[in-house]
Amino acid sequence: MTDDQGYGDLGIHQNPHILTPNIDKFANESIRFNNFFVSPVCAPTRSSLMTGRYSLRTGVRDTYNGGAIMATDEITIAEILKKANYSTGIFGKWHLGDNYPFRPSDQGFEESLIHLAGGIGQVGDFTNYYSKKTSYFDPILWKNNQQKKFEGYCSDIFTQNAIEFIEKNKSNSFFCYLSFNAPHTPLQVPDKYLNLYKDIDLQTEFSNGNDIVKMTEKDKSDAKKIYGMISNIDQNLGKVFSKLKELEIQDNTIVIFMTDNGPQQIRYNANMRGRKSTVYNGGIRVPFFINVPNKFNDIKQVNKLSAHIDLLPTISELCNVELPKNRKIDGKSLVPLINGEKTENRFLFSYWTRKFPEKYLNMSIQNDNYKLVGNTNYNSEIKNFELYDLTNDPFEKNNIINDNISIATKFKTEMDKSINELISSENIQNPPRIIIGTKNENPTFLNRNDAAGERGIWAQDLIYSLWKVKFKKGTYNFKFKFKDSINSSGTMLTEINSIIYSKKYSGLINDEVEINEIQIEENNVDLISFLRVGDKKIYPFWIEIEKIPSHNSETSM
Repeated sequence: MTDDQGYGDLGIHQNPHILTPNIDKFANESIRFNNFFVSPVCAPTRSSLMTGRYSLRTGVRDTYNGGAIMATDEITIAEILKKANYSTGIFGKWHLGDNYPFRPSDQGFEESLIHLAGGIGQVGDFTNYYSKKTSYFDPILWKNNQQKKFEGYCSDIFTQNAIEFIEKNKSNSFFCYLSFNAPHTPLQVPDKYLNLYKDIDLQTEFSNGNDIVKMTEKDKSDAKKIYGMISNIDQNLGKVFSKLKELEIQDNTIVIFMTDNGPQQIRYNANMRGRKSTVYNGGIRVPFFINVPNKFNDIKQVNKLSAHIDLLPTISELCNVELPKNRKIDGKSLVPLINGEKTENRFLFSYWTRKFPEKYLNMSIQNDNYKLVGNTNYNSEIKNFELYDLTNDPFEKNNIINDNISIATKFKTEMDKSINELISSENIQNPPRIIIGTKNENPTFLNRNDAAGERGIWAQDLIYSLWKVKFKKGTYNFKFKFKDSINSSGTMLTEINSIIYSKKYSGLINDEVEINEIQIEENNVDLISFLRVGDKKIYPFWIEIEKIPSHNSETSM
């Protein structure tokens, strides 16, 4: 799976410029799902892929702001395959929680090589944040939960480690999740791949629904970098395909290629309306190719609606492993569609707004025939919604709601049913909490990606933030790291439920302060910490919390 690569970012989808020979060849040898949909942004897509459930059921409601943590009681593809004696490994982007008990190793992956948060060098990835314009090169990654410095370009590193995992498990059943963080921003690419596009005269006007989008010089420069990043991925996937052939396991290995949402920037996207973060097709319709050797020999294309939530039940059926029984699985196996069987015309719900769903903003419900889109007020009349005939208008140019109020009303009933059910999910009502003070992770690093608080909190120092955690009983040392040097005196305060611990610093503070030996009872805590300097409250960029070993304290799990 790639990150922010749109439907139009492939040669096989008529992009006139991009060079993706390995993916194109793979697509032509695979079953191509032409109406495959994901969430508008990355963490929700990843949680649905892993669990077969809508992201809100799993506790994932955002890409940061504390909303990209998948509940530990979710059952992942990796867990059901591991139970069936598959070796499991992830290489690249996880984006579903960076602390215990939400890491890949806590969710079924025996081997993991990942970056933190949503991207290498983002605010949550404190190990690479200060690398800025070179964060994709020679990054510090987390290999089986330990920091390790690597040499090279991130996509090459993830691919090489995935290949080594495949080689190591060639005689066993294995699940390899190669999850590239490219071509997501920052747009960093080796010169070798950028030079492929340096002298190309890009087409600069594209249809976007009813609009014509014109690329600026910056758009063209960005597109060339993105195309270079994708060509690098294409070459890396060529290495994976070659390795399967070399090891003589290609005939019993299922291979899937997909992306997590539409493109973030302006460029060719098969003339679809919208981009990443929208519920129009340009934001949620993506490539999906699956190769299942010796089972479905007739190469074909499937045009029925399919989605990220279908991955877990599809893999479950193909690998003959049991689906979880004690929860609702929203997805359906794609095997009947591949077999050409008639299936019901089901509904698919999509939304995205920062922090929590906003009724009815950037929200849709669709089936094979129609899509109802809400970009209006919470109490709006049905005529203010948008309705599209997907069969005759896949580019969503013509809003037909005025002549089809009865159809739209039926779809809105389904939309209301979906949102009301999903927002009442246990993991939304009681968000997952990072557990601090166990033998599984000590020290714990709380990063900014998982900080809740004001909407859109990112790299700002003065915006209210907190971490939802659960402390095990014990004595703790706290180290508060700030994004920039303070160069002033101040008072550090950390609020743990009804008790505030404060410490005055009379000298000039650089970018780090400590408060040590705080005794904490086991409890759920909204951890609020800030440095008071004059009338300002400066919030930490990350916090390191270490439980002090004690022979008298229990060893917590």
